[in-house]
Amino acid sequence: MAKTQDFEVKLTSAKKTLEELMKPEITLQNSVKEYEKGIKELNEAQKILETAVIKINEIKSS
Repeated sequence: MAKTQDFEVKLTSAKKTLEELMKPEITLQNSVKEYEKGIKELNEAQKILETAVIKINEIKSS
């Protein structure tokens, strides 16, 4: 259950980052920081998702 919550938290954080990036008043420096933060969150969410897929495939094959 914790992994699902972690996944949801990562996606929510990435969405908030996207909202920040869409603001016209964001500076270039802040947009780069937000972009890096968003990519990190998405990469971590992807790893959680990949782990879940592997577990599902293991269950199916057993």
